[in-house]
Amino acid sequence: QVQLVESGGGLVQPGGSLRLSCAASGSIRSIYNISWYRQAPGKQRELVAGITGSSSTKYVDSVKGRFTISRDNAKNTAYLQMNSLKSEDTAVYYCRAVVDDSVVARVYWGQGTQVTVSS
Repeated sequence: QVQLVESGGGLVQPGGSLRLSCAASGSIRSIYNISWYRQAPGKQRELVAGITGSSSTKYVDSVKGRFTISRDNAKNTAYLQMNSLKSEDTAVYYCRAVVDDSVVARVYWGQGTQVTVSS
């Protein structure tokens, strides 16, 4: 079994920064794609950023130039650096990872971390 735990969320003023972390633990042979999603109240969950095993990245247009996704394979951890935050970035942020747990590659989700951008 594999667990993903997000941290780093909180309340920040517009224009501020936060760094989210997603730590994987458990029976891990390899971690492939890692993605950050977010879900605002009354809206569908959307893909924010993704990073492959070879560290290729992609972003939704609304966060390009402001957010940076990265990963530390030695720590089984991914990060989302969020700068120049806007009120519309307010949401619960979820980490999703494709993990080879030594049996099969499966999709795992974290429990989410709240990000609130408000003055």
